[in-house]
Amino acid sequence: MTATDSALTGLAQGWCALSLLHGRIESHVERALQAGHGLSVREYSLLDVLSRQHSGPGGHLQMKQVADAVVLSQSATTRLVTRLEDRGLLARYICDTDRRGIYTDVSESGLALLAEARPTNDAALREALDRAALTPELAPLVAAVRGTGTGTGTA
Repeated sequence: MTATDSALTGLAQGWCALSLLHGRIESHVERALQAGHGLSVREYSLLDVLSRQHSGPGGHLQMKQVADAVVLSQSATTRLVTRLEDRGLLARYICDTDRRGIYTDVSESGLALLAEARPTNDAALREALDRAALTPELAPLVAAVRGTGTGTGTA
């Protein structure tokens, strides 16, 4: 393959379009969450992921699983957890069965903020996708994102 190979060029163009779509969505959602709730996209994502934990078997996530879910390194995730803990939105505690394990749970105030922010996140996501769908090179990607949702064809 050469740098001018049409398949390579098509892959590169597809990757650029995907990156552009992600950037537009993330920046739009970030502005909405910051303005309305003082949360970044990463903070919202962390609260959302941790809020889905449960106390049954396999219900608590290890920090690596949390890091993977919010697409951050483990050290960046730990710093993010610390910031949210300092704001009273999370609490950490030692695992009862393995003293080496540390669990992180969303506090009541964190759950309340998440509940307030969820409609803002969802609306901003829909708005960003609607805008992106107007760009011909992004429209197929928007359709793919919408098709992976609840099956209703909307994000």
